[in-house]
Amino acid sequence: MREAARAGGRLRRGGTSAADGEVASRTRRVGTADRGQRWGRGLARGKTKKLEQLREQRQAALVREREQRDRLELERLGGILDRPFRALKGNTPLIFLAEKLLKVRGKDGRLHALRPNAAQRAFEERRGEANIVLKARQMGMTTWVAGRFLLKTVTRPGTLTLLVAHTQDAAEEILRIVHRYVEHLPPVLTRGVLTTDRQNVRQIAFPKIDSEFRVVSASDRNAGRGMTVQNLHCSEVSRWPGDGAETLAGLRACLAPSRDGAEIVLESTPNGASGCFYDEWVRAGETGMVRHFFPWWMEAGYRGPAVEEESLNEEELELFVERDLDLEQIAYRRRMLAEQGALARQEFAEDAERCFLVSGEMYFDREAVERRLAELGGPMDRERNGRLEIYLPPVCGRRYLVAVDPARGGAEGDYSVAEVLDLESGMQCAEFAAHVGGSELAREVAGLARRYNEAPVVVERNNHGAAVLLALGETVGYHEVWVARDGQPGWLTTTLSRPVVLARLAAVIEENGGCLMSRGLLMECRSFVRLANGSVGARSGTHDDRVMAMAIGLAAREQMLGGRTMLHSTPLRAGNYRRTG
Repeated sequence: MREAARAGGRLRRGGTSAADGEVASRTRRVGTADRGQRWGRGLARGKTKKLEQLREQRQAALVREREQRDRLELERLGGILDRPFRALKGNTPLIFLAEKLLKVRGKDGRLHALRPNAAQRAFEERRGEANIVLKARQMGMTTWVAGRFLLKTVTRPGTLTLLVAHTQDAAEEILRIVHRYVEHLPPVLTRGVLTTDRQNVRQIAFPKIDSEFRVVSASDRNAGRGMTVQNLHCSEVSRWPGDGAETLAGLRACLAPSRDGAEIVLESTPNGASGCFYDEWVRAGETGMVRHFFPWWMEAGYRGPAVEEESLNEEELELFVERDLDLEQIAYRRRMLAEQGALARQEFAEDAERCFLVSGEMYFDREAVERRLAELGGPMDRERNGRLEIYLPPVCGRRYLVAVDPARGGAEGDYSVAEVLDLESGMQCAEFAAHVGGSELAREVAGLARRYNEAPVVVERNNHGAAVLLALGETVGYHEVWVARDGQPGWLTTTLSRPVVLARLAAVIEENGGCLMSRGLLMECRSFVRLANGSVGARSGTHDDRVMAMAIGLAAREQMLGGRTMLHSTPLRAGNYRRTG
């Protein structure tokens, strides 16, 4: 019995041990299989990640390869942009690309392909490395040149295109046209080799080809400085503010050599027979610039309901026969003249010579102004970063006068000008011109007056002059100030006094032009014209600040020599004056 129990126990223990062993064995197999599965899944994930990395690397390599091919293709096009091809029906690749890639907003408000009109195609046929374009309004030349230079920018890596307009608003408006061009380029390019960077109202950069398209205003004194420009587009040059010739000279200095493919285009509507653009047009034969003239009738849209041939006057008949205008164009011309009067012959040019003359007759004697300009040398000295020019130094014992035409100040707009005159001889001794106003101008004027033997100061009190007069007395402490016949400090310019003072300056230019020493003053005299409304003033885009300061100074000098003037000798608020004579 006892043996049976032991045997049963051994069987039970043996049975249990066998079961336990089987369970343990199965557990070990399951654990091993689980670890294998986890390892397999990890290996699979690793392989997947590796494959993804390899796929990404391959994709990046393909993108780089495609961008490199695109870049090489663009460069190849850049080398043949202006070469006509028979396969393109005699067109150049540039014209082909403009029609296929660039979009403009038409007068109907819809987007259209940039297909060259008659004037644009004529420009392409005669274009050279240096071009000057005289045009009627809305001929599309600014749009075309902007598109041309964009295509040169993106097909020639390392290119900088600079567009200079007469105002910042105009520059930004032209860049909006270029932005539209870029926005409608094929996505394969704009997402690849022509990816843009630093897109704003003044520039578009293409970092992958190291090219850039910039715009600036001609009023920016640093325009182009420090750059090497391959394409220079100067728009509405006849309306550039300040000394346009000086601005253009600085821009030309930034232009790359012509052997490197550099190109320059000056384009403008006429604006008087003087100034930078007119001079460039006249001298184009000497400088090697290609002249392009595009009259208004080259624009196909300038038409109206046909008139009767029998109604044509002599001038219209000449255009009808010699210029081959049709009766619909004659109708448009009649409406244009009726609506715009004298301005029509300026804005809608018909003749390359006459359009300059009709767009602004000089008020001052042209021959006298040109003669004095030819005689002039440079100033004796320049100070204040060129804002102050000294022609004759102060001499102990001599009497002087400082005449001031004040402006608001700021980077753009009119200049504040101070002219120093020798009271006895009327010689121009110094000239200050800057974009300053208020107390800053008062300090400059007081310093100049003290330098010239405590000279009396004549400030035009219209508009911004009141602030300058107040600053002279209360802030700067200079009290030798002109007092008008009405007992008020400062010179008052009115519709009656303005023609008188200008006539006196005109007489000085004709009879004693040698007393005028400022080139800037004489350049302003060049662009001081009879306007379409019958008045006289600075031609659009130019200034007359030096003209008015000198005219006021000469008038005040005449009154001072005649003993008909009073000066402040104490602060303005005291109201005590002393008479001079």
